[in-house]
Amino acid sequence: MTLSQIPPESVAADVPGPEPLRFPLEYIVSKGSPPIQYRAMKLFGALGDASDRLPALIYSYFPALRLAISQRLDGTWNGKMLAVPPEGTGEPFGSIGTIPAVHRLLELGFEADFPPLATVRRALFRLLAEDNDPAFLYELAEGGVGAEYRRYGRRRLREAAAAALAHLGYENDPRLRGCANRMVDRVREFLQSPLAHDPWIRIGNKHVLSPEASPPSIAFLVMLGHMPHYRHEHFEFLEELREFLIRPVGQKEVQQQVGGAVVPQPQLLLGDPCTGRGAPSGDLGATLFWMETLARIGYLDTHGAWSQVFDRMVQGGDQHGVWRPPRSGLPAPSTLPEAWPSYPLDPRREADAVSAEVTTRLAIIARAAGR
Repeated sequence: MTLSQIPPESVAADVPGPEPLRFPLEYIVSKGSPPIQYRAMKLFGALGDASDRLPALIYSYFPALRLAISQRLDGTWNGKMLAVPPEGTGEPFGSIGTIPAVHRLLELGFEADFPPLATVRRALFRLLAEDNDPAFLYELAEGGVGAEYRRYGRRRLREAAAAALAHLGYENDPRLRGCANRMVDRVREFLQSPLAHDPWIRIGNKHVLSPEASPPSIAFLVMLGHMPHYRHEHFEFLEELREFLIRPVGQKEVQQQVGGAVVPQPQLLLGDPCTGRGAPSGDLGATLFWMETLARIGYLDTHGAWSQVFDRMVQGGDQHGVWRPPRSGLPAPSTLPEAWPSYPLDPRREADAVSAEVTTRLAIIARAAGR
């Protein structure tokens, strides 16, 4: 996207297709919350020396600072790792987990050297270790017992921590790259096995995933999305992964046998996450999350169904490029926990505020997709 020094009401971006994608920077600055203004001006505004004053937008934004100062001395938030607010809205910091807090601070515009984000690194890197120490299961310790459950819990936290560290910009750290290699090897082994086509076993009256099945997780895709050089080094694996992700998904609840228990595994992916059956129909936050994740990996424009979802969202904009809510009303909060850190960033439930945030997010997705 190319913007002039003085942002006009609407600016056309060089995007393939019959209609250019327009980014209404002036509207975003006038209607969006400070974090949305910051993201818009930093990414799309040629503001010259004014860029030095942009951090004041987020450092003076009370909800962001309140989240930052709620961090504990050990670097965690509330001694938890994965928890998100039950309804996906507001700022109830008494229940938020460390990894969603890290992603949210980054989405709000803070850099990796912001003190709370620098402090949390130690806890996140510790989670990358290949061990089954129950002391580092955090809230997952309440869900089961036994060696198999500990291995499951540590692997789930390891993947989530790797995604957060990749988002923080530690792509070249050997600890993260080593963890990413092990994750890729495990998923590749699954993709090349018969389990990729039929991972189900029957226990009683339930169909559950085989204990040997290791499909990709949401955190795994988020990690890949923030590691561009690593993706380039593993382009053959990314093609295998894409072929798996375009498969249609059934409607079975994803559960897996872990030791002697059956554990819900909603974070595991068995095919197409955003179109067809099982897609987040009507869930705006989840749709934006998946569009951005797929765009960052380089998948968005490689599958017609995915690019059509994004194009339909763009076509929901007015003549100035402002996305408008449907006539049925403002979108409900997302039911996807992984979407909470990125949407909504603005707690105001007003049409203009929602339009400004979604418009900015669509522009971020377009940029990530190379449009």
